[in-house]
Amino acid sequence: MKRIKTVIIGAAGRDFHNFNTYFRNNERYDVVAFTATQIPDISGRKYPAELAGFLYPEGIPIYPEKDLPSLIRQHKVDQVIMAYSDISHVQVMQKASHVLAIGPDFRLMGTKHTCIKSNKPVIAVCAVRTGAGKSQVSRRLGQILRKHGKRVAVIRHPMPYGELRKQICQRFGDLADLDKHECTIEEREEYAPHIEAGNLVFAGVDYDVILKEAEKEADIILWDGGNNDFPFYAPDLWFTVTDPHRLGHETTYYPGHTNLLASDVIIVNKVDTAKTEDVETLIETIKVENPKAQIIKAESIVTVEDPDIIREKRVLVVEDGPTVTHGDMEYGAGMVAAKNNHASEIIDPRPFAVRSINDTYEKYTHLKQVLPAMGYGAKQIKDLEETINNTNADTVIIGTPIDLRRLITINKPNTRITYDVDEKSTKALENILEARGFI
Repeated sequence: MKRIKTVIIGAAGRDFHNFNTYFRNNERYDVVAFTATQIPDISGRKYPAELAGFLYPEGIPIYPEKDLPSLIRQHKVDQVIMAYSDISHVQVMQKASHVLAIGPDFRLMGTKHTCIKSNKPVIAVCAVRTGAGKSQVSRRLGQILRKHGKRVAVIRHPMPYGELRKQICQRFGDLADLDKHECTIEEREEYAPHIEAGNLVFAGVDYDVILKEAEKEADIILWDGGNNDFPFYAPDLWFTVTDPHRLGHETTYYPGHTNLLASDVIIVNKVDTAKTEDVETLIETIKVENPKAQIIKAESIVTVEDPDIIREKRVLVVEDGPTVTHGDMEYGAGMVAAKNNHASEIIDPRPFAVRSINDTYEKYTHLKQVLPAMGYGAKQIKDLEETINNTNADTVIIGTPIDLRRLITINKPNTRITYDVDEKSTKALENILEARGFI
């Protein structure tokens, strides 16, 4: 039987998962390559033989996505699998058009072939866009479940940016494990808040292996999705977080729209900072798109460590990297804190950016007043530190989910902000868990 030559295009997450769950050891297919985008320094590596299975004793090469047309022609590729998230429907179809024009099929994979079934109850928390506030909802659900005596394992969407052989299954029980696993800023931003909240966290590359390890320590699996991807595990209760600050994106981004359509509960977040008319329009859209879903309105409460050093100061705002880069937000919670606490001026970081940070501004031209906390590796973390210290700000506002001061030295006064789900919404979440039999 002639094997179907396949290329999987991704960003070191969904692509590896789709391969592991469907293509690995599947003799109908010959996966000749992965391509990588969004994440720096991923291409040029290999998906190792230890993960690739018996059909690929040499592993599978990973190329930049720009090489896709030449790969298709060189290998006479039959199909291209689209396997990354948080891009517009227009962008998906543009990619499809380029592939179809060369000849291969263009394929999207759904939950039927990629969701793994757990022997424990699974709660999934997803979003329609990066930066909607999904992780704060996940943290709060974990706290509620533990308060009711449940052992919870949070399984995070993959971010395997290092040596893949070492990242097959990672367990994070305390903050020291972040150093043990040599985590990047982006990984720390997702794992550290869960750890600080008391949640046990798992992540890695092989989510079947990860699930088996998590099931040993948990009564309930809590899936904390990344970007706006749909779950890797078949959920018994599916939450999706929406963002009225990006009205319309809930139905025009892949695969966030899938999450909106499939969810049991939809959370309209940030109602305290969004326009009332935008909140109401979003709710009407949800009712049309998914009339069976329960809707919760939630506030995202911003807390400032030291507001006095913001007032009447010239401030540099450092925001969560993914939210303001491929999440397309012009600002995040750090900017909210700066304005609420009456900063005299917001410093434009662009003139002070160096090397990879300058490259980030060239790629994401919508960014003008905030500094994205990019840190996919040691060099980029150093570039971030140098950029911050180059600025002429009086105060640095750290608007990232982790305390950047653990990783870099800031040469000027600084304050950290945190953000979480409000108490009224917390009670609504608790009521849902009780009504669905989870507590």
